[in-house]
Order: sequence, then C-alpha cells, then structure tokens
Amino acid sequence: MQIKDLKPKHGNVDIVVDVVDVGIAREFEKFGKPGKVATAIAKDETGDIKLTLWNDDIEKIKAGDKVHLSNGYVSEWQGEMQLTTGRLGKLEIVGKADIQNESDSKIRTNIPAEEKSEGFEELDVEEEDVEDSDDEGI
Repeated sequence: MQIKDLKPKHGNVDIVVDVVDVGIAREFEKFGKPGKVATAIAKDETGDIKLTLWNDDIEKIKAGDKVHLSNGYVSEWQGEMQLTTGRLGKLEIVGKADIQNESDSKIRTNIPAEEKSEGFEELDVEEEDVEDSDDEGI
C-alpha cells in the first residue's frame, strides 16, 4: 500500500513510510488518564501524510526512520488526512529513511535553529587564511 492509495476512514492500513519530521509532544488527559500525542510527517514516493504518534511511539520514532505501520487507520481532521495506529495498530522501525534526491534530503527536527548552533562559534575564514596541507609537511 502507498500513501496515494489512502482514503479517510480507511482501516487495516499496512504501509511502510519514511518519517521526515516529528513535532513536539503535547500532553492531554482523557477519561482521567494522562497521555501524549505528537504529529509527524511521513512520506513515500507517492506523497506525504501526517502521522499521529501516541505515548511511547513518540519517544522511539525519530526523523530519518523508516517505519512499518500495520493495522493502522486513516482519519480526517480539518480536511486533512492523518494516519494513526489507533487502538489496535502497531508501529515499528524497519530501517533508515530513503533519501532519493536533493529536495527529499531535508530531514527536519523540532530543534529550533538557535539551539542547534548553541555552543558553537562561527568562524570567519577567508580563502587566503587557509594554508595548503602540502606546505605543512602532511
């Protein structure tokens, strides 16, 4: 099965997708029980779809993972399809995401840009400042 084949209210979905982004987890309480939910973006060669991650799946699934969703369910929220494990589905990591071309190679994370560079000093280096390694005797 591929993303292009998915329709709202489609059950028993068995699909392998690449996770390209995982959003920040949100906490909730339903029927007196706490839980967590996060939205990821999954894609294959036919398209992309939002992937809803619940509780423990949020911690184990990362951007760049290839995952197999079995017995999943497609829902629709605000006119947009979402893929989820639901109550009976299973999500497992089966490898690393396939990077097919330069435009697909942007694996994103939810780390803000200012945190990614924290602790690193930007260097201002000109071409004439770089010495040839042959001159160094290496």
